Order: sequence, then C-alpha cells, then structure tokens
Amino acid sequence: MTDDEIAELDDWAAQEGWNPGQGDLGVARASDPEAFVAIHQGNRLVGGGSIMSYGGKFGFMGLFILRPDMRGRGLGGQFWRWRLERLRARLDADAAIGMDGVYDMTPFYERGGFVAAHRHLRLQGVARGRADAAVLSDKGRVIDDILAFDTGRFPAPRDNFLRHWLDRPGLHVAALYRGDAFAGYGVARPARNGFKIGPLFARDVVTADRLLGDLLSRIDGRQVQIDIPEINGAARALASKYGLEEVFGCVRLYHGERPKIFIEDVYAVTSLEFG
Repeated sequence: MTDDEIAELDDWAAQEGWNPGQGDLGVARASDPEAFVAIHQGNRLVGGGSIMSYGGKFGFMGLFILRPDMRGRGLGGQFWRWRLERLRARLDADAAIGMDGVYDMTPFYERGGFVAAHRHLRLQGVARGRADAAVLSDKGRVIDDILAFDTGRFPAPRDNFLRHWLDRPGLHVAALYRGDAFAGYGVARPARNGFKIGPLFARDVVTADRLLGDLLSRIDGRQVQIDIPEINGAARALASKYGLEEVFGCVRLYHGERPKIFIEDVYAVTSLEFG
C-alpha cells in the first residue's frame, strides 16, 4: 500500500468505529515497510489490511477492511486467505501468528487454522486519576528498561516497533521502579477520539494501579479506552475501579503454537490491530 492508501485505511478504520490511535499506522509502517497490503479494482482501493512481522519470529494480522459496497461477494475471504499465506511466507517456519477477531467471525478464522485463546475487552470512560510522584515520564531515561521488560510480555522481541511507538507527539509514558527493580510501564496515546492506554505491563496489580492512575491524571476529563485480556481478572477489576465500562469485545486467536507470555502482567494490550 502507498502512504496515501494507508491514510485512507486509517479513515476507514475510524468510520468503522475502531478509533485508531493517532500515528498508529505510521508506526507500523516505519517498523515493517511490508506490513500493509491492499486489494484494488483498477486504481481504486477496495480493501486493505496489515500483516506485521516482528523480526520473522511472530506475525500479526489486523485492520482487515473491505469497502462497504464490495462486501458480500466473497472477496473478503479470498483476501484474508491471501494475506495469511503472504504473512506466513515472511515468517520463520515455527512462528505463530496472532489476530483479534469479532465474535461472529470466529468460526471462519478457525476454519483457516486459527485457534481461539481468550477474549479481549475494550473498556471506556472518562479519565479520572491521581498523579504519582514516583512515576517517571522521561522515556529517554527508561527506554532500555522498557525494552527489556517487554520481553516475555509480548510474543517476540519488538525493540524497533517500541522505539517508534514511543517516539511521537502527544504521547504520555509512565514507568515505575520498586526499589532498584523495574516494575512496569504504560503508555497513553491520543486517538481519533480521546486517548487509548496501551501497553500497560506491570509485575503486580499495585504497580499497574499506580501507573494507570498517573496516566489518567495526565489526560483528566478526556475519553479513554483500554483493551484488556479478559482472563486477567485483576486487569478488569482495575479498569472498573477507574470507572471504565465494557463497550466492545473480540477474540484473540493464534495460528501455530500459542505463544507463552506472562499474561498476568498484561493490564492493557498494545493494540488490537498490531498485537
């Protein structure tokens, strides 16, 4: 896809109500120049999607959108299967592929070789938090610890992606140490509407609470969304504590062996579009 087409795909995602983060697609493009693929009718964009490769060790399929007038013709299924094969060709033979799909489409994805792992829930509300003097906001001071801590909480190393993710205007970063040990970090980024939290990774719920409360204090009064793994009950309870309510849900599925990550440390996934 061209840059202009990626911008159009971003608009389509917004029209579908996905509320993409500002600059999210640009981050993905910068991290993996081959991540975006399209289907055309002549010179017109008919559909698009992302097929992210994280160093060949893990893949992620997202942003699967067809233009509304082209739906119901079988094109979507053909395009989805083509994207899967193209992504598999870009990955190591034993690499898993993840995706988040709407509930109704789960049987289709399972026929394509994916296996459901758990649900992700989007919770939304108005940001109300409290500043924490111990939370650090200078990402330059903590970037190496962030990259190290991300290991084991995402299925593959993604240093290049994270550096781009953290390097854009309007972003809020929170990091916390407990003694000399790095205990977690979180990010609030501007979206089409309000802000989105993600990722939020922490060693324990107390740390996650302090990080989330501090981030919410910086965007006080704005709409905020957070996407959490439903199987982490502490994450859902924490979001509810801050008045956030469920507005959407989807299913995380994997093709290949399910990655082993510390899901109990995941209080917000990075993105439903890129993993």
